[in-house]
Amino acid sequence: MRIAIQANNNASSQAARQKLIKGLKQANFEVDVPHPEVVITIGGDGTLLSAFHRYAAVLDEVRFIGVHTGHLGFYTDWRDYETDELIAALKRDSGESTSYPLLDVLVDYEDGTTAHFLALNEATLKGTSGTMRTDVYVKENFFESFRGDGLCVATPTGSTAYSKSNGGAVIHPRLAALQMTEIASINNRVFRTLAAPMILAPDEWVSLRPEPFQEYVMSIDQFTAKPAMINAIRFKVASEKIRFASYRHMHFWDRVEDAFIGEKKPDAL
Repeated sequence: MRIAIQANNNASSQAARQKLIKGLKQANFEVDVPHPEVVITIGGDGTLLSAFHRYAAVLDEVRFIGVHTGHLGFYTDWRDYETDELIAALKRDSGESTSYPLLDVLVDYEDGTTAHFLALNEATLKGTSGTMRTDVYVKENFFESFRGDGLCVATPTGSTAYSKSNGGAVIHPRLAALQMTEIASINNRVFRTLAAPMILAPDEWVSLRPEPFQEYVMSIDQFTAKPAMINAIRFKVASEKIRFASYRHMHFWDRVEDAFIGEKKPDAL
């Protein structure tokens, strides 16, 4: 098996990386190859997001494994002190995986060029100089004229991130849906929006058509760019999926409880 390892710069992550490389080589795995079958990330969810974008063009060829060196993340199933157990699981590997849906983003610029992105968590569009003004379409049908700070479109796993902080629902990743949440929308006698999260079916898409002569900041997961003038952005559920090697995969709602509630379990009846 060909394995690539990506770690953040924290001392604990680098130490775990060296230990894992040594153990994998002793177990006769090919390590840090340019075309891996498995990508192991060491750090947290941010490290895994970075690795996802690095290998986004070959998602059908790789599976991911997350090792965390801090708090439990939504994409990390192993701890840094469990390298021996992880290597043993890799030895027993039979190709099992768990898939999560992704967000497909197509940007149409006013100069006639286009750009295509995949997001694991979410994509956002925000104004940088005052209120952002954009028309919102569901499929090809006009839905509303939005006025506010911005809009966030998230995947089910991304529903636990920035989307949740904007009042979005938490969506189980087996639902191949996307969710749009408003960021500080303006609602008064002149401007009206839905003022609630929208959850779209897998065969639907949402498009934003901003009013001209505005400045924006667009983000795809944790990567931010100040784009050229935008004619339209289309968001839909991607045909691609990310796959995780499912030797050990915590139940989604257990992750949610651990991340946001963490209370003592009630005594058994």
